[in-house]
Amino acid sequence: MNKTTYRNILTEQDGPLGIVTLHRPKVLNALSHELMEELVNALEEFDNEDEVRVIILTGSERAFAAGADISEMSEETTIGIMLKDRFSTWDRIRNIKKPIVAAVSGYALGGGCELMMNCDIIIASETAQLGQPEINIGVIPGAGGTQRLTRVLGKHKAMEMILTGRPMTAREALEHGLVNKVVPVEVYLEEAKAMAREIAKKSPVATRLAKEAILKVFDTSISDGLAFERKNFYMLFSSEDQKEGMKAFLEKRQPSFSGK
Repeated sequence: MNKTTYRNILTEQDGPLGIVTLHRPKVLNALSHELMEELVNALEEFDNEDEVRVIILTGSERAFAAGADISEMSEETTIGIMLKDRFSTWDRIRNIKKPIVAAVSGYALGGGCELMMNCDIIIASETAQLGQPEINIGVIPGAGGTQRLTRVLGKHKAMEMILTGRPMTAREALEHGLVNKVVPVEVYLEEAKAMAREIAKKSPVATRLAKEAILKVFDTSISDGLAFERKNFYMLFSSEDQKEGMKAFLEKRQPSFSGK
């Protein structure tokens, strides 16, 4: 990966892991337009790096991201904000092919919660607070919060969170299936890395097609989704990884996946 210099994020590669850290500590990682552009560029760079198999997205212990940068939005007009089309950067996140593991601690509110939900697996620290408080400043979630939160929590809990603006604790989020795991704050990032390393051992081709098929659930009927899953299943029998994986199973050894 090229060593791009960023102002609002930090990037590093740890073996098969590409790690992106939101880094605007003075404003609790508020999601400015510049930060979002840098974030998506970094995610796309890691997505195109053959050595990277899983991406980790994290913030600080105090805040994953406390929300959008309100200072950029407070004087916007309907036409002005529409023409800037800033949500197009969010659409690019949906197109990342590799799995993204979120390591979340502290505040994940508003756009921060929506960014977290764009990830594929979420490891939260015990201090995490997750929510959509936009109602408190006279707006609603605009980067997918009403849609993704409702799909995970159901209508009534999503209504409660979005209409009251009250955040959810990490334990509540685990209970309702919004996060995968809650761990002590001292180890949340290491726990995310452990999960990512486990995934990185699998076939990159199968991992990519599995993610693609799972995300298809949100865009299609069950019958169309099943047809899409079946197509991806068939496609894997043209991969070297499928041959290696099944051969290794029969030979009772660990497979060595090449991503081809």
